[in-house]
Amino acid sequence: DLYRKVFVFRKDPSDAYVVLRARLEQPLHNFTVCLRSYTDLSRPHSLFSYATKAQDNEILLFKPKPEEYRFYVGGKFVTFRVPEGRRDWEHVCASWESATGIAEFWLNGKPWPRKGLQKGYTVGATAAILLGQEQDSFGGGFDFYNSFSGEMTDVYLWEAGLSPDKMRAAFLSLRLPPALLAWNSLSYEVKGDVVVKPRLRE
Repeated sequence: DLYRKVFVFRKDPSDAYVVLRARLEQPLHNFTVCLRSYTDLSRPHSLFSYATKAQDNEILLFKPKPEEYRFYVGGKFVTFRVPEGRRDWEHVCASWESATGIAEFWLNGKPWPRKGLQKGYTVGATAAILLGQEQDSFGGGFDFYNSFSGEMTDVYLWEAGLSPDKMRAAFLSLRLPPALLAWNSLSYEVKGDVVVKPRLRE
């Protein structure tokens, strides 16, 4: 149980990452991914990388620069421009719906204008899910200059689009619906220099 704990990715750049295990029974037609991160990086870095053998950027949350997030589904991406952070924790949620191709992006509990992405696509179920590196092949192919350095917590993946109320609940760390990946019952394996530590402040 990682309640009130964080992963600290200590090195910059880094070859370290965390492997997450989710029991996916079938391909995803809808999903929401949320996480909270804290970093002083200004170079590009990967937050959440979900790869299948057919597509290395099946789901990817990537931050190419401090004022931009990229959200990938099936190798295509949309860009969300954000105010440059005040060097504080940033909570992001990204959700996607196959039927409409609508991509939602929430930063610190607030929604950004919705965008269109990969209408009719299906996300494969046999996946390598990693925090801290961007996969260029299934479970590997890292560019260490896209690695994450800093702290990460509150990682979730749901096989549904969350309602606005639940998006805000995720930001506020309130009670959330059962998830494929849930921070308080996370099945994970640390690879390399990542330390689990208590959160410094709430």
